[in-house]
Amino acid sequence: MFQGSIVAIATPMHADGTIDWYKLEQLIEWHIQSGTNAIVSVGTTGESATLTFDEHKAVVRFTVDIVKKRIPVIAGAGANSTKEAVELTTSAYQGGADATLQVAPYYNKPPQRGLYAHFETIAHAVPLPVILYNVPSRTSCDIAPATTVALSKIGNIVGIKEASSLERLRELRPLFSRECAFKIFSGEDGNCAEAVCEGLIDGVISVTANVAPRDMSELMRLGLAGNKAACMAVNEKLLPLHKALFCEANPIPTKWALWRMGMIESGIRLPLVNLAEDKQAEVEAALKAAEITLQ
Repeated sequence: MFQGSIVAIATPMHADGTIDWYKLEQLIEWHIQSGTNAIVSVGTTGESATLTFDEHKAVVRFTVDIVKKRIPVIAGAGANSTKEAVELTTSAYQGGADATLQVAPYYNKPPQRGLYAHFETIAHAVPLPVILYNVPSRTSCDIAPATTVALSKIGNIVGIKEASSLERLRELRPLFSRECAFKIFSGEDGNCAEAVCEGLIDGVISVTANVAPRDMSELMRLGLAGNKAACMAVNEKLLPLHKALFCEANPIPTKWALWRMGMIESGIRLPLVNLAEDKQAEVEAALKAAEITLQ
């Protein structure tokens, strides 16, 4: 059900920071037409940290309503409070999402037994598939492989987005056979081509897919089919984008790129700000290298 190129979709905003529902609908339709395999709604790229709880729930429900089951919708529903994560997960379930993405609790740095209890509580509270999300660079909290294995034994914990290193993916893959239900996703666009060609992952939850959805879908399709040369050729064109879209904190460069493409307005919420002028040439050059039309 969950594989291939999964976009961590941006939340379009007007210049005043209010949500642009019309542009969000257009982005969703573009992704479906471009072959994106699933959408993560209100993840990091969707500015989960700055949306209110009501907005967060509304964006997920809106996305589900527009998608109409054409592709899966995975709701970002993580929090560093287990109670809040359960609330967001319950709302996603009631709103018709196909799964939730649960980030490791950030800032409070729980031990591994606390991580296990956190995810176990969410999974038992709501009968919705859960994809774990390990991103130590943002959370200061690492889900250890042994904890991932233990959590995978809970029936509705179905995968992990691993946004750390290729080495960690190489450590995880032998712990889960390719035939088992538990899936491994790269959370790093920069390593996903190599990872899929090595047989380490079932897909990528991607930032680059925001601006190059068709290419990212093709990259994953080729990699999963074992066509390494063609997969790496697509990736070669995207390498500058993988780098440039993280020249400042995500989603700052991504939203500027989408604005430069004419896909969204320039809105972003504090403490995030628009892309610095001295970074704009790098992002624009990467877009041009990927043969993306600018306005």
